[in-house]
Amino acid sequence: MKLRHPISHNLPGPRLCQPRQRYLRRLVSLSLLMFGSLAASAQTADDYFDGGAQLYISNNIPAALAKTENGLKLYPNSVKLKKLEELLKQQQQSQNQQNQQNQQQNQQNQQNQQNQSQQQQQQQQQAQNQNSSQSQSQRQQNQQQQSQQQQARQQSQANQNQQQNARQAQAQQNAGQETNEQANAMTPEDAKRLLDSQQGDEQLLQLTPKGNPPPDHPVIRDW
Repeated sequence: MKLRHPISHNLPGPRLCQPRQRYLRRLVSLSLLMFGSLAASAQTADDYFDGGAQLYISNNIPAALAKTENGLKLYPNSVKLKKLEELLKQQQQSQNQQNQQNQQQNQQNQQNQQNQSQQQQQQQQQAQNQNSSQSQSQRQQNQQQQSQQQQARQQSQANQNQQQNARQAQAQQNAGQETNEQANAMTPEDAKRLLDSQQGDEQLLQLTPKGNPPPDHPVIRDW
């Protein structure tokens, strides 16, 4: 019976050198690439056509066209792939035109929105200017009305003062006339004396004969 070294099974095995590892990695990569190429070449023209058609149905035009062009590289005489390529190019051209029209429409919409915004700003500015002008005109009109009202009040006050002065002058004149009338008026005593004097004059006139007085008794002449 052989005895084994107690630690012989723990010893590391032989290690590969670094250049050999790199060589093996490259060999594996080339093998995978060749296998992929073989797998790709294993696809028939119908497989490329079906793949492109499925991408076309899913509306992935660029991928469908790339799939079809790759199939035509391997099968350049395939009628199906040529027709599919022609259809996909037409669809791509139409899609590009539609995208261009959409882009132009978006640009036009943006321009219209910008113009509309500018127009709204101009209208707002005009409205502000108009409101400012109207406010200024209204202020001037209010000031003019206030000035006219003040002039009217002053004129009314002047008329009132003139009327008051006229009434005062008339009152003073009336007071002067009353004073003169009172000064010229006779007192009751004066009126009595005047009346008495008038009555005395009338009696005197009655007592004084005019011409020769008639005889009390006729004179009888004794012829």
